[in-house]
Amino acid sequence: MQRYGYTAHDLERIISVPGKSLGVDGAVPDARDDFDRDRARVLHSAALRRLADKTQVVGPGSGDTPRTRLTHSLEVGQISRGIGKTLGVDPDLADLAGLTHDIGHPPYGHNGERALDEAAASCGGFEGNAQTLRILVRLEPKTVGPDGQSYGLNLTRASLDAACKYPWGPTAPDGAPRMKYSCYADDLDILTWIRDGAPDGRKCLEAQIMDWSDDVAYSVHDVEDGIVSGRISMNVLWDLVELATLAEKGARAFGGDPEELLDAADRLRRMPPVARAADFHGTLQDLAALKGLTSELVSRFVTASVTATRESHLNLSSEGDQRVPLGRYAADLVIPAEVKAEVVLLKSLAVLYVMDEHRHLADQERQRDRIFRVTNYLAQGAPGSLDLLFRPWWEAATTDAAKMRVVIDQVASLTEARLERLDRSASAISAAWG
Repeated sequence: MQRYGYTAHDLERIISVPGKSLGVDGAVPDARDDFDRDRARVLHSAALRRLADKTQVVGPGSGDTPRTRLTHSLEVGQISRGIGKTLGVDPDLADLAGLTHDIGHPPYGHNGERALDEAAASCGGFEGNAQTLRILVRLEPKTVGPDGQSYGLNLTRASLDAACKYPWGPTAPDGAPRMKYSCYADDLDILTWIRDGAPDGRKCLEAQIMDWSDDVAYSVHDVEDGIVSGRISMNVLWDLVELATLAEKGARAFGGDPEELLDAADRLRRMPPVARAADFHGTLQDLAALKGLTSELVSRFVTASVTATRESHLNLSSEGDQRVPLGRYAADLVIPAEVKAEVVLLKSLAVLYVMDEHRHLADQERQRDRIFRVTNYLAQGAPGSLDLLFRPWWEAATTDAAKMRVVIDQVASLTEARLERLDRSASAISAAWG
C-alpha cells in the first residue's frame, strides 16, 4: 500500500531540530524519517517506562503475567500500526499514537484519574488525555528552547495531533464544561498550533485509529486476563439472566442499546473459539486455545473496520477501483455497528466481573486515600518536597492554582511503588508531629 502524502506543515516542529554532530568520519547518514524519530522519542521516554508500574485493570503485582499500562500501550500501538499500514497511514505515526494514548495516566488507572481530578479542583481538575499532551509538549525532559523553556519531546504537528483523542479544551463554545478533553486551559496555545488548518472538532484519522485500537485491546485482552485469573467465565454468554444484566450495565457504561449487546452475545456464542474458552481450566491446551481466541477477535475487529473504511473511500476511475492511501483528514475510520457492539459487550465483561468486584472496590478506596495524602504532603512541603525537575515550574508559578498544577503534574508522574513510598513517608511525618 502506498503511503499517504504528509506535508511539510504536518512535519513541522515547534522548535527546529539541528543536525546531529556524530563525530564519526564517513558516518552513514541517518535514514529515519520524521515519524520514525518521533516514535523513537516516545519509546525512549521516561513517561512511557513509568507505565510499567501503573495499573491497567488489576495492579502490576497481581499474578505472574499482569497487563500494565505499558504492556497495554504496546499492544494498542501494534494494533494501530496494523490498521494504519493497511489504510495507508504512516505505520510509525499510527504506532506512536497507540504508544502515547495512556502516557498521561496517573497511578491506579481510571480510579487514580478520578481521585486526582478531585485533588486538582483548585487548578482546573485533572484529565489523563490532557496530561498526555502536557507530557509530550512540556514535562518530558528532551528539548529546551532558546528561551530556556521545556518543549517536551518536540514532536511533529501530525504526531501531536495523532495523540489527541479529544482535540479540544476543557470548555465548550457555550461555556459548558467537557468531561473529556486533550488540553488544559493553560495549554490551549499549544493545541491551537497543533490544530492549525484542521477541521474544527474533528479527530484526524490517526487519532481515530488509536481510539479504536484502544477499545479493541481493552475488550479482548482484559477479558483474556480475567479468564486466566478466574474472575471471568465466558459461560455468562449462555446464562440469559446474567447476560441481560451484563447488557444493561454495558449499555449504561459504554453507550448503545442492550438489545444490540444481546445480539452481539448471540454472534459471539456461535464462534467455536468462544465456546472453547468457556471451558477454561488453565491447561496448556486451554491457554493455547484462549490465545487463539484473542488473536481471532482482534483480527475480526481490525478487519471489519479496515474493510468498512476502505469501502467508503473508493476512488472510482476509468481504470476501476483505486484504493488510495488515507491519512490525516482525508478519511474517517468506519466501524460497523455490529462489531462495535461486540467490543462493548466484551468491555462490559471486564467491568462487571473485575472492576466492580468487591475486593477490587475496597482496593480502589485505599488507592484514592493514598493519592489525596500524597498530594497534600507534596503541596504542603513544596518546593522542597518536589523533585528537582518540578521545582523551577513551581517557583515560576505566579498563582496558587499554577503552583497546585505543578504538584498535580508530579503526582500524576509517580509510579505506584513510588507513590506508596511517599505515602509511608507522609504518614510517618504526620505521626511524628502528632
